[in-house]
Amino acid sequence: MPNYLIEIPHSGDIPECQQVIKLFVESGSHLLTNAHWGCKDGIHKAWFISDFENKEQALQTVPGYLRRKASIIELVKFDKGDIAKFAKAEK
Repeated sequence: MPNYLIEIPHSGDIPECQQVIKLFVESGSHLLTNAHWGCKDGIHKAWFISDFENKEQALQTVPGYLRRKASIIELVKFDKGDIAKFAKAEK
């Protein structure tokens, strides 16, 4: 199953940070337990990594209000062979 990074930005406004966290708590999103938040360091984003069937399924786990701002990125690991093939193809 593909692995996806979900990134959800929000403003640095403290009430908005609290609102975003509240939305996840109230939605019962299983992603909340795996969330990484940058707010404490001034980067107002939340990141989640999880397995999903596709990007649409990943997006559906994000509370509705936040979906339009969310980025869904499929993550792939390459081995040395993959990287060597890629490097040769670019020439």
